Amino acid sequence: MILSLQRGALACMLALVSASAAAQGVIYKCTPPGGSVEYTDIKRGNYCTAMDLPGTVIAAPPRRAAPARSPTQAGQPAAVPVPAAFPRVDNAEQRARDADRRAILEDELKSEQQKLAELRFEYNNGAPERRGDERNYAKYQERTATLRDSVGRAEKNVEALKREIANIR
Repeated sequence: MILSLQRGALACMLALVSASAAAQGVIYKCTPPGGSVEYTDIKRGNYCTAMDLPGTVIAAPPRRAAPARSPTQAGQPAAVPVPAAFPRVDNAEQRARDADRRAILEDELKSEQQKLAELRFEYNNGAPERRGDERNYAKYQERTATLRDSVGRAEKNVEALKREIANIR
């Protein structure tokens, strides 16, 4: 009984020793014809040579700390550096520019709202009037789908113009 326990312990020790030897393995330095150097544990062709390394374990390189968050990522506006020679506009000029921009956007909004109203009238809640040239039902369905897409696009344009006007100071 004692002899079998000693044999079992000896077999266990041999298994551990062989596992640690296999874990270290062989490292190959491969230099293919292109001239690049690659270190691997797999021998790839005749251009790889086994390296003579000590039996020590090489530690992994230390991990880099996460980069510090910039002020914009933290929810704070970042200070933008302005070059000294950068042209500046006084407040009155900027207000005039903003007023011009607002007038242009409001004009575009009015024309887009008018276009949307016309498209909605023609679309007629998904049942536009059939034309004489639409004897084929597929043509009618195609025109209805085109009108539906145009109405959706015009609605998105109106919303975008309203947002843009709201962003003006």
